[in-house]
Amino acid sequence: MPHDTKLYQEVSKTCWPIVYSPRYNITFMGLEKLHPFDAGKWGKVVHFLKEENFLTDVMIVEAREATEEDLRVVHTQRYLNKLKAGKLAVERGWAINIGGGFHHCSSDRGGGFCAYADISLSIKFLFERVEGVSKATIIDLDAHQGNGHERDFMDDSRVYIMDIYNRNIYPGDSFAKRAIKRKIELEWGTGDREYLQKVSQHVEEALKEHRPDVVIYNAGTDVLEGDPLGGLSVSARGIVKRDELVFQAARKHNIPILMVTSGGYQKESARIIADSILNLFNLGLIDHTDAV
Repeated sequence: MPHDTKLYQEVSKTCWPIVYSPRYNITFMGLEKLHPFDAGKWGKVVHFLKEENFLTDVMIVEAREATEEDLRVVHTQRYLNKLKAGKLAVERGWAINIGGGFHHCSSDRGGGFCAYADISLSIKFLFERVEGVSKATIIDLDAHQGNGHERDFMDDSRVYIMDIYNRNIYPGDSFAKRAIKRKIELEWGTGDREYLQKVSQHVEEALKEHRPDVVIYNAGTDVLEGDPLGGLSVSARGIVKRDELVFQAARKHNIPILMVTSGGYQKESARIIADSILNLFNLGLIDHTDAV
């Protein structure tokens, strides 16, 4: 029997399926500024969306903290940040967690700034608790290979993994690559034209090859030109277009989609994420009344 949890309480219909908590942002006496990861990125995204009159506090779904029992669905110990967006995506047709995407963490190990296997946990909760969800597709477009969720779903035919990443950078996990059903490895400096062509082609083919009940979209902005860790050369406009292509494909096939924001190590990342969300709204790919 599923354990008792507070993560899946009902959300008011007046809220957009956008999940966030100020606790996503990490501070430690200013020392976080010395780290390459922008620990305040998620708060900046919300700030930009509020400036554009797209969001107010009452429209945001407050993320809840997982209990130790919740964590044991995937993890054997410790503590996870927030979870709720997966169920919202299925109910509303889409959801965005302004945060998350810790794709280097698996059930038994962390790595690459990732301490919690939120992608794996979200999928396993959906399989366990949401009627009609028995197959999932992970579309991982962070610049790095998503070896954490790949290790977690290595032998699980219910989960189809598509991963487009720079082949020359961390983590280079050959074992985890065995779990990737659609693997697209990029070279240093890949730019908009090649990148967007491959995204468009392979997302569509992936959704036809394995018809999922939900898509988990890992939308890292570390593909941005100049990112110190990503090594690719995609423009800000290219990232906005990439997200548009993924949402268009999911909506075309009437598949609920959950987007998490994952890596991105430049100050521009927060603005790009906000611009991408606004673009999805302006194109009608997300709105408050959506339902699949």
